Amino acid sequence: MAVARMNMNCSIQSSLSCILKPSSFFNFRATHFKNRLFPSRNNFIAPKRSLLCTCSSNSNALQTGEKAEPFVITTPLYYVNAPPHMGSAYTTIAADAIARFQRLLGKRVVFITGTDEHGEKIATAAAAGGSGPREHCDVISQAYKMLWNDLDIAYDKFIRTTDPKHEAIVEEFYSRVLANDDIYRADYEGLYCVNCEEYKDEKELLENNCCPTHLKPCVPRKEDNYFFALSKYQKSLEEILAQNPDFVQPSYRLNEVQSWIKNGLRDFSISRAAVDWGIPVPNDNKQTIYVWFDALLGYISALLEDKDQPNLQSAVSLGWPASLHLIGKDILRFHAVYWPAMLMSAGLSLPKRVFGHGFLTKDGMKMGKSLGNTIEPNELVHKFGADAVRYFFLREVEFGNDGDYSEDRFINIVNAHLANTIGNLLNRTLGLLKKNCQSTLVVDSSIAAEGKEFKDTVEKLVEKTRIHYENLALSSACEAVLEIGNAGNLYMDKHQPWSLFKQGDDASEAAAKDLVIILETMRIIAIALSPVTPSLCRRIHAQLGYSEDQFDNLNWSETKWGGLKGGQVMAQPKPVFARIEQIKENENGGAEAPKKVVKKKEKKKQVQGVMEA
Repeated sequence: MAVARMNMNCSIQSSLSCILKPSSFFNFRATHFKNRLFPSRNNFIAPKRSLLCTCSSNSNALQTGEKAEPFVITTPLYYVNAPPHMGSAYTTIAADAIARFQRLLGKRVVFITGTDEHGEKIATAAAAGGSGPREHCDVISQAYKMLWNDLDIAYDKFIRTTDPKHEAIVEEFYSRVLANDDIYRADYEGLYCVNCEEYKDEKELLENNCCPTHLKPCVPRKEDNYFFALSKYQKSLEEILAQNPDFVQPSYRLNEVQSWIKNGLRDFSISRAAVDWGIPVPNDNKQTIYVWFDALLGYISALLEDKDQPNLQSAVSLGWPASLHLIGKDILRFHAVYWPAMLMSAGLSLPKRVFGHGFLTKDGMKMGKSLGNTIEPNELVHKFGADAVRYFFLREVEFGNDGDYSEDRFINIVNAHLANTIGNLLNRTLGLLKKNCQSTLVVDSSIAAEGKEFKDTVEKLVEKTRIHYENLALSSACEAVLEIGNAGNLYMDKHQPWSLFKQGDDASEAAAKDLVIILETMRIIAIALSPVTPSLCRRIHAQLGYSEDQFDNLNWSETKWGGLKGGQVMAQPKPVFARIEQIKENENGGAEAPKKVVKKKEKKKQVQGVMEA
């Protein structure tokens, strides 16, 4: 039976505290901040009493002339031991959609992503590839940037943990926690998962001491490390979660976190003696800072501009605390337990919300290289395009739960929703407008819809979409926009403007108004779906006669009915989304002629995922 034990080395801790004790900047008392628990301009707050930020709303800030509070959203900093996989792409696509929606609301958005580049696995991966750690990190980090570009990810900050400004922030943060007497030195012996880079409690392991995440045996390891006093913050964490149930979402993730805390928190090692590739522990270059204690600070260091002095005071003033940490459920413990405790120790505000989403599987099975069934995001986006990839995963995976990918369903869903419901509706409407109205709108859309229930239907669905986006229900938001498209198709089929044009006179006038109504619907869809499929929506908007600049400066308020005006000239009809054709190999290995994909009604199924997402 594995035994975990710690022997505290007080003399070393005391000497380090004296050496590293910062000047008066860190030497403060809790009572000094007694009346400033949530300062408006300074997010440094009293240790042991740190709570969630309760900053004023944007509207209040605007009324008082203060700078609007930013919406800061983060993805994990992805580990560069291997190229990006579909799990990391999924997280980033979701974060990008949320960021784009917040921009539509007029928020000052800071979307942070990046790469975690220190640790034992990085050095091992680099050596296996015949390169040094720095060169390896440069290559993989660039691979992430290239994939994000291909997927239309519009991030604002990309932080690398090997950036000197980040290392300076980590060192200052470490010293600040040390000054609060929350770091001590001890021996530790236990079972270590190299892939998690974490010591494991034996009761959470599978048979043969296998890690439940990576399914590989943990190895016995004994080290002399520095520890963070996590157990000291157990009561504070319990109180925060009880008072702020929205801090961890979805709600069932909150239950997991509360269960972990209830079972008792143990101090954790924040340094490694056997790892050279990392940030040295201040005043002890024989040890490096634990990768998680390092990487989590990237959410703060990323806020700095190149010209800024790399210190915590400067960084937090530029947007901390984060509005939303978006993560896979496998790293929930680090973000919902370790990170808040670390921030409390350093006297910093906690992020407002941590959302842990599920995993991905393929064809209902776990993914693995040995099974040959992994989803390669580069291959997927180059084969089907960014809009198709973004839409499928956000529409088909209920955000927060596990989700499954199959190519047949991917093609069916994308063709049915994007090519048919949306793309075909726009194309045939513009075709009728060109043929009968010289591509010119005969009347304002507000006038065309007078007395029509259809307008009310669309407005209700727009509001429904907004609420879903606000609640991070991305799949439901996609569904609500699709309902708008379905309503447009039903309207078109019911009124049959092509027949009315043939009748002439009043019937032709009614038909021309019907086309304005449908095109106004498409204008609204182009805004409402733009967080999910930005390139497709840009093409739709352009077909309606708008410029690139007009699309780039859209606001959610423009989803209000009445944007199109009489006399506006539409572009020439051109398909905005091409159908995906399935090409299957015949018995001789050759390609068969493309077959049309038949739209099928799919039942969504709940699956158990195992790929890191």
